Amino acid sequence: MQGNKRANTKPELLVRRMLRDLGYPGYRLQWNKVPGRPDIVYPGRKLAIFVNGCFWHRCPVCNPPGVKTHTEYWEAKFRRNVERDTRNQEALRHMGWTVEVIWEHELKKKALPKTKDRLRQIMRATERT
Repeated sequence: MQGNKRANTKPELLVRRMLRDLGYPGYRLQWNKVPGRPDIVYPGRKLAIFVNGCFWHRCPVCNPPGVKTHTEYWEAKFRRNVERDTRNQEALRHMGWTVEVIWEHELKKKALPKTKDRLRQIMRATERT
């Protein structure tokens, strides 16, 4: 597990590049002033974006397979991850933040145009006028 990075993962770098390409730089990374330390934060927009790996965060679309050894440990670990994610996202929403989750499978080559459009819509929806 030491090889699993917390920040600057390939999926996260890809989302950040898409946001810059769309003309939305100025985000904060791993911002610890809000619950859950979101991967990408726009404080002025009150927008938190989590870039989640399908395996570690148990994507409801992909339904990733379980682990074959030490199953009790891993099932408890995955359950804690999902509970923590839910708790942090609810806390952010309660504080008036918009919370978006970009799943790893949404960053596959075929899905990129759709994901980029989704990011564009998110950014437009959170603009302050």
